[in-house]
Amino acid sequence: MRNTTARSTLSIAISTALYTGMALLSVLAPLQAAESTSTTLSDSEILKHFQSLVQIQSSDPPGREQDVTDYLRQTLEAEGIEVQLFTKEENRPNLVARLRGNGSKQPLLLMAHQDTVNIDASKWTFSPFGATRDSGWIYGRGTLDDKDNLTASLMTMLALKRSGVELDRDVIFLAEAGEEGSSHLGIQYMVENHFDAIDAEFCLAEGGSVRRQQGKEYFVGVQTGEKLPKALELIAHGVSGHASIPLQSNAVVSLSRAIVKVAEWQPPVRLSDATTSYFSQLARITADPAAAARYRAILNPNSAEAQAALEYFRRDEPATAAILSSTISPTMTEAGYRINVIPSETRATLDTRLLPDEDESSFLAQVTAVVADPAVEVVWVPRDNVPAASTSLSTAAYQAIESIFGAEYAAPVLPVTGTGATDMRSLRGKGIQCYGVGPGIDIEDGALGFGQHSDQERILEQELYRFVRAYSEVVVALTTE
Repeated sequence: MRNTTARSTLSIAISTALYTGMALLSVLAPLQAAESTSTTLSDSEILKHFQSLVQIQSSDPPGREQDVTDYLRQTLEAEGIEVQLFTKEENRPNLVARLRGNGSKQPLLLMAHQDTVNIDASKWTFSPFGATRDSGWIYGRGTLDDKDNLTASLMTMLALKRSGVELDRDVIFLAEAGEEGSSHLGIQYMVENHFDAIDAEFCLAEGGSVRRQQGKEYFVGVQTGEKLPKALELIAHGVSGHASIPLQSNAVVSLSRAIVKVAEWQPPVRLSDATTSYFSQLARITADPAAAARYRAILNPNSAEAQAALEYFRRDEPATAAILSSTISPTMTEAGYRINVIPSETRATLDTRLLPDEDESSFLAQVTAVVADPAVEVVWVPRDNVPAASTSLSTAAYQAIESIFGAEYAAPVLPVTGTGATDMRSLRGKGIQCYGVGPGIDIEDGALGFGQHSDQERILEQELYRFVRAYSEVVVALTTE
């Protein structure tokens, strides 16, 4: 009874306080006067921390999270929250904060990264590190990746600490370094050297979002799996010679043919439980009969209707097509050193994203068969990798997200497979059930240049507050029930 009442009370308190600035103490006092501490969690406090974090330059490259870490550490320690730093390289620390529970359940990990991608300042209308508010939006590098989750994690830790409520599990906040290309300094370093500091049953992190279309919530996407990034290399061999004498063994030509073959190849479509659920629910909620028909068709991958739907997705919805199969994108070539010399060897590097259950050896054999040229080798080349894994939909964490985000946004909650990569891969590989969540974003924003990694990255201010609220309520549900 104590836990159920506490969870309900704290959840109401956080929800109310986030929007009205009401003191949590006044709400919790009737039941938990001895535990409660006076606090005010208002939109203004969320905004203060969010703007402060966005205004700290933490681009990677060059890579420096130290200033973000200092800000987080000072804020957390000022509230009496214990903090540890784990650093592999100077000025690039990982911060771990912990609220201790009674140990009746395994810990919950809140993870967000401190670094952002770099910027070309000349292309920004607003300062990339200004956190400028304009017409209901907040502009700046990291507003969507990942200082929104960083703020949600910070605010949740503050809310729980100030409430004084007894927790059934430890809540751990990992503010990591190096997610944008230097994971050996961040999540890999933590998993390999300090896993005991972050070991948990569940993890909440980036990778999901509430998809809005024409200003209305369409669905809540929760990332429950992601593809495995790999790198393929095509190496074409031929006879070197003077370019004034064309040769049929020209390695540049062999490589070009191989690239075209691989780029045009469609790997087999395979559906997981998550993608089956995703397309089934999309078919039910879309208002476009033609779109619904395509979503239903793809559930029977071997049918003629599915092939037509796949062709449509590849042409008009490449992001949808990308979650249906492993994918290959040629990205770099290396050929020749003089205009008048036919090179004896040329190379192409292919960005490859494998489905979580894809067999790497079998896939390599398939690509080799597609190239079908003895003059061209197909090989895997080194890339930071961890074992691929997906997350179960039958857990208390997913059910809490489904219930709370679904109610907050009045929209269906769908499991999504990420086509990119997040640091949840490293945790899933260690058996932690990880879920990617995020704020409301307009589907139209990406094509207009306002999305993640764009030159005008931005977030709707009210969606920031809603996200922090829902995120905090999920944590309450998982720690006090």
